[in-house]
Amino acid sequence: MTQQKNKIALVLVVTVLAFTAPIARAVSIAENAQAKAVIVVAADAPEPERYAADELAGFLAQITGAKFEIVAPPATGKSRLLVGPVAAKLAAPDFTTDGLGSDGIVIRTAGDDLILAGGRPRGTLYAVYTFLEDRLGCRWWASTASTIPQKPTLEVGDLNIRYVPLFEYREPFWTDAFDGDWAVRNKSNGNSERLDAKRGGKHTYQGFVHTFYPLIPPQTYFNDHPEWFSEINGKRTYDQAQLCLTNEQMRKELVKNLTAQLRANPAATIASVSQNDWHGNCQCSNCAAIEKEEESPAGLLLRFINAVAEDIEGEFPNVAMDTLAYQYTRKPPKLTKPRHNVIVRLCSIECSFSKPLADERNRTFRDDIVGWSKIADRLYIWDYTTNFRHYVMPHPNLRVLGPNVRFFADHNVKGIFEQGAYTSNGAEMAELRAWVLAKLLWDPTRDGQALIDEFIEGYYGPAAPHIRNYLNVTHDAAEAAVDWLGCFSEPHRQIPLLRDSKQRLDASKSRRTSRPGPRRPAFPCAGRSAPGYVRLYDALGRDARCSKGRKCRLAYARIHPGRLRPLCGDSKKEEHHAPQRRAGGLRTTR
Repeated sequence: MTQQKNKIALVLVVTVLAFTAPIARAVSIAENAQAKAVIVVAADAPEPERYAADELAGFLAQITGAKFEIVAPPATGKSRLLVGPVAAKLAAPDFTTDGLGSDGIVIRTAGDDLILAGGRPRGTLYAVYTFLEDRLGCRWWASTASTIPQKPTLEVGDLNIRYVPLFEYREPFWTDAFDGDWAVRNKSNGNSERLDAKRGGKHTYQGFVHTFYPLIPPQTYFNDHPEWFSEINGKRTYDQAQLCLTNEQMRKELVKNLTAQLRANPAATIASVSQNDWHGNCQCSNCAAIEKEEESPAGLLLRFINAVAEDIEGEFPNVAMDTLAYQYTRKPPKLTKPRHNVIVRLCSIECSFSKPLADERNRTFRDDIVGWSKIADRLYIWDYTTNFRHYVMPHPNLRVLGPNVRFFADHNVKGIFEQGAYTSNGAEMAELRAWVLAKLLWDPTRDGQALIDEFIEGYYGPAAPHIRNYLNVTHDAAEAAVDWLGCFSEPHRQIPLLRDSKQRLDASKSRRTSRPGPRRPAFPCAGRSAPGYVRLYDALGRDARCSKGRKCRLAYARIHPGRLRPLCGDSKKEEHHAPQRRAGGLRTTR
């Protein structure tokens, strides 16, 4: 682990110092709201580089109040903001994108010029946004909230930055993060972001996950080929089952079906061939023998995926095969290694998220990632950053986000999918989590707590101290408790804590003020989650008369109105516990 950390640090030092440039003067961009530089982009530059020039002109106009021209080379006579690799050669004939990959960036002053360029297709876009963010102070907190500074006079000093992100795949899977503008500006490039061609595109999956049955549908194949499906307790079945991975005829049919899907989806860069979302792996003698030899069901799965990847590679050399190390396949195999064109996504679903993944509490996952990191060249992570049972409840996992992403970086991980609340706009601290995760995925060396503090100050403004107090209360309580904070945790034990949280959030609301700026957010839904549950508890958590006239002690209310969990022991009929309503609300008794 220490060796990997040193390697990352060395790469950062070497890449920053890689280019030599003429002794640079300050590059004057604007003076008293008048443009002192022009933006230069090649006339035949690809669409993402032309869009990068448009974005640069637009944000510089907001910052300085000046209007900036976008021109074709050579554009002599003024300082030049050179956008893209072709334009960069005007000031640095030796400029190269070698080693930058698709996302790497160069930000470099050369005389009176500034180079903003990178690998294709997204690197130049990322160079522009990194310059705007790190040097000029722009922040894109959420799809509806940003901070754009006002600087009528603007110049930049000597810059020489060359950076290639450690993670090739970066996806904070939160609803707000799907917005294309937010995603590209925060340098996310995963499958679900709405990133079109001008925004540099993205990594696109053919099938995203749990694709065994979409590729071999039981309704199509089981009657004629039951042997293609799991044998469980001596019987072939497709109910809560998987595929028989030692059946060669099934594999050939799967490859045929996958080939047809890939031909119909030329944008795909990754194809998922992955187990269903349950157990039920095949127990036939052939499958069982391989699992025993490999000391893990993952060995049989990898042998199957490797064969599919080899079959597909000839026609689709640039498409990787993706599979899961999930539940029963999480333990790495003893013998088989993934092919060069196979991605393994290791899932942390069983872990406790009140403690870092490196903690002893998560020892089995820690052992598994160590094992996979030794054999997989393209190891991805499927991580969990919300409570799927109750999106709006406090989920005190913020303090582990930074340590966990660095833990992944230390173990040869190449891509991360951070699953959050993706079906709702009202999840607790959704915007904060998405933004912090995006920053960590771009640069895992950053301090997670510093990013949290920056977001709170920038997004909440005068209410920031109260929001910080609220988060400290919930996180301190989680750290002191022995409860396992999973991604499907029940919330009923948190009610007393929520009362304290409600008071702090109420205080934060009283501090809201309007501030000048291009875009300001409304107070987020996150602030209403805890108070809502406290009000429900205060109304229902006493002895209450249900619709049958009986007294029931109610532990907590579910998100769905009218559905309560009773402690009276009479739960045979849900309607028994449907609360009575009057004009004044629920009828309760002390």
